[in-house]
Amino acid sequence: MPSTQKITYFMGCACCTAVSVALLGFAMSQTWARTKLECTASGTDVFNGSGVITWDLFSGTFDREFCPLIGTTIKFKVFTQLQDTGAPIILYGLVVLLLSVSLLFSALSILIALYNSVSNPYETYMGPIGLYICSALSAGLSLLVLILFAVAVSATDMAEKVVVKEATGTPVEMRNKQATFQLGYFLVIPYVVLSLVSIGVIYLYDHAAYTHRREQQRPTEDAPKEIMMY
Repeated sequence: MPSTQKITYFMGCACCTAVSVALLGFAMSQTWARTKLECTASGTDVFNGSGVITWDLFSGTFDREFCPLIGTTIKFKVFTQLQDTGAPIILYGLVVLLLSVSLLFSALSILIALYNSVSNPYETYMGPIGLYICSALSAGLSLLVLILFAVAVSATDMAEKVVVKEATGTPVEMRNKQATFQLGYFLVIPYVVLSLVSIGVIYLYDHAAYTHRREQQRPTEDAPKEIMMY
């Protein structure tokens, strides 16, 4: 049976990772970004229209006001819309894929932590090494998600392609694209932090266990010389 100290550390790691999973799951159901553009019908110089595209991970809305038509709200499926418009769907697909893989590694971290809290496995991938790997991959992949999503929304023409498609054949010109990130995007940051905290908790346990083993292996180093002579 593991010691109380080991149970405390590994249960703390499991709880921390479970909170991070709940945060990321909630984040995936929220709005991630909004893109606003000024637009007008081709051939005119007055940009009196505007369009706002709201990006969730799997669905979105396009609210337009004379962009170039009279104001309406259009709902769409993100992957279907990107595929139909020829926008760079691969970046968006990578975001969703990496988020799913991050959740998988977090789930593995929880299982390994719970396993260690009720047993004493050897120093294999079912011990601290496995937790280091799973938590580090979760944190690293989710950081990559932040970068890829920001590039997809800000540096590609996804929003412009949506506007052109929904203009139903009416020529349209656009300018001053502005992207603002929303709650879903920012909730990935505490997920990264909690994954790193999980690594820190297990490192503290691993360091304490290593120190204890060293003390047991050298019990006579600090003994008086007179005692060691006998």
